[in-house]
Amino acid sequence: MDLMHVTLLGLVAGVVGTGTGGLIAVVTHRRAKMPLGVMLGFSAGVMLAVIFHELIPEALEDGGFGPGMLGVVFGVLLMISLDRVLPHIHLTANVNNTRHENALVRSGLLLGLGIALHNFPEGLAIGTSYVFDAQVGFSIAVVLALHNLPEGMAMAIPLSAGNIPPLRVWGYTLLAGVPMGLGSLLGGWIGTISGMFLGMGLGFAAGAMLYIVCHELIPGAQRRSTGHLATFGIVVGVLLGIALL
Repeated sequence: MDLMHVTLLGLVAGVVGTGTGGLIAVVTHRRAKMPLGVMLGFSAGVMLAVIFHELIPEALEDGGFGPGMLGVVFGVLLMISLDRVLPHIHLTANVNNTRHENALVRSGLLLGLGIALHNFPEGLAIGTSYVFDAQVGFSIAVVLALHNLPEGMAMAIPLSAGNIPPLRVWGYTLLAGVPMGLGSLLGGWIGTISGMFLGMGLGFAAGAMLYIVCHELIPGAQRRSTGHLATFGIVVGVLLGIALL
């Protein structure tokens, strides 16, 4: 496995995800709800299929029950810890009520720091999954890129409101995605050490992704859609994910 390849995959997923979200916010200054909600629901469904049909079974097979489950628990706990230390707000947060531009800029930069730190363990999920199966790793990278769209938008909104030049705002959102590439590099290296480490890595990827799906993708999909569209997207994503796998 080419570590440079998996690093590039994670880097592109992170930079394109947050960068595209930032570009949308800078150009439109609007928050599209229904299309993004269906997209997030579909992504959540695909990831549920990958988690329970591929990552967890393979983690148990390669690493054994103990290491595989330990990886799942560690993945969830790490994401919870990051949310407690550096919670990263989303588009539901009202970031436009602050009166002072400096406060808006600080909010946007701190939010970007939180997003960047969250992107590192998500990159680990890409790297370890790619070692197991390149197609699975690529699928996770695509889903995480979509997941980063609203985060890039949430980061860009207060920066734009603080009168930061559009190109600089977009540059900040691009930089927030870089740690995903570093995480992918480390995840790819860990997955090549031994079967036990690969099992733990796959378990970690499953746990981290399970947290993202349950805590962010599904709630975000429901918030950004009307009626049962988000649920429909989730179901279609699960069915399609199983069919492809």
